[in-house]
Amino acid sequence: MPVALIALVAFIATIVTWNVVVKRNMAEAMILGFLVTLAFAGFNAPEYAVTAVVEASENQVLYAAVAFVFMTHFVERTGVIDRLIAILSSLFGKLPGGPAIVDTLASGAMGAVAGGSNTGNAASSGAITGPWMVRTGWKRSRAATVIAGNAGLGTALPPSASMVIMIGFAGTLVTTSEVYLALLVAGIYQFVFRMGLIGWFVKRDKITAASGPEILPWRSAMKRGGTSTLIFLGAIIPIAISVGPLADALKASPVLSEAMGSISLIVWIPVLIMFFAALVAWKDLPRSPRGWWDLITSGAPKFYTIVALLFFAVVASEVLAELGLAEDVDNLLSGVDIPLWLLVTFIGLLIVLVAGPLSSTATLTAVGQVSLFTLIAAGIDPLLAVIAILVFASTEGASPPASGAIFVASGLTGAKPESTFVPLIIYYVVPFFALGVLIALGIVPVPGG
Repeated sequence: MPVALIALVAFIATIVTWNVVVKRNMAEAMILGFLVTLAFAGFNAPEYAVTAVVEASENQVLYAAVAFVFMTHFVERTGVIDRLIAILSSLFGKLPGGPAIVDTLASGAMGAVAGGSNTGNAASSGAITGPWMVRTGWKRSRAATVIAGNAGLGTALPPSASMVIMIGFAGTLVTTSEVYLALLVAGIYQFVFRMGLIGWFVKRDKITAASGPEILPWRSAMKRGGTSTLIFLGAIIPIAISVGPLADALKASPVLSEAMGSISLIVWIPVLIMFFAALVAWKDLPRSPRGWWDLITSGAPKFYTIVALLFFAVVASEVLAELGLAEDVDNLLSGVDIPLWLLVTFIGLLIVLVAGPLSSTATLTAVGQVSLFTLIAAGIDPLLAVIAILVFASTEGASPPASGAIFVASGLTGAKPESTFVPLIIYYVVPFFALGVLIALGIVPVPGG
């Protein structure tokens, strides 16, 4: 009897019901999901619980995810993101479809340096570009579709909490550097597609060049916020010394070789991005202990939720592993003879469907591990499996009907949420679902695959 698979189904059903039907937060749902999973251990439950808690407490991924959450909060509160958007507006805002181009670039920039949620991404970039698009001739439904569709770049581009979760599930099968670079390329594919889609929308809807107070002269924008571009160094530096010619040279050094092996991207990227954000926004940082306390505690709800969500997701995953999830997946696949492309398609559909009512982070904590095990057991390269799963999950922002990004985008543009459902599926969900399948099968290349 596949006890672990049954436990997994119960785990998913519990968190979806508690979050979507009962409408309680994901942290509570994950705690309940863990308890339900633990019940399948029977008399071994106390032993499994202790082992799982110890393993989770020692998991570097958990602490890295918390660092990413604080990094996102810090970058937003210091105003660095707003300065980047002003620069992007000055460069591209006067082009036909300029506000949509700026929204895409801003969403990509936020994904690359802040790794925030898709809903937060839509709110941050769309607060400026949404009303701007409507004033420059975009239909309200089209503007909302673009904002919600672009929100997925929060997950599609590294770093992100979703990436950290999948690295934790993969363990020694992949390295952080491999995942980071491969996901970056996969994210660039998504970004280029979105830019092409905007060009088609502009031509189809006959959108003209934009103007307005949102567009500062380039020199003024650079004078006010040019230094904000320095935060990209927070990601560039760790990557440069971890992968490539410079990394090879440093690793060859007898003095530095041992130290190079201990560098963790998921630790150093958030640390360095916050360091450069602090340099850029030095004048805007708090000047008193009370000010720092307010800065930190204003993000407390996010910390509480993500810590509880990830911690109990990890302990639930440990219990599922102890129950024999990997063996159950192997046994299931050995008795099923279906083409590899069909299996990948089925896994992708599962992730996309779960991502509809849940966030990408919650989706991957629920089904990321079993999806990864299934793909690897079927012969998919572990790195390609991780990247494909992350691409599938990045459809969260565009997945109707329950995606938070859709309702945020609709509120910002005055559109009816239901008017975006079909366009989002056609223009964003289906293409990126297909991209995930093609990456898993090795048809669309990514580094290391």
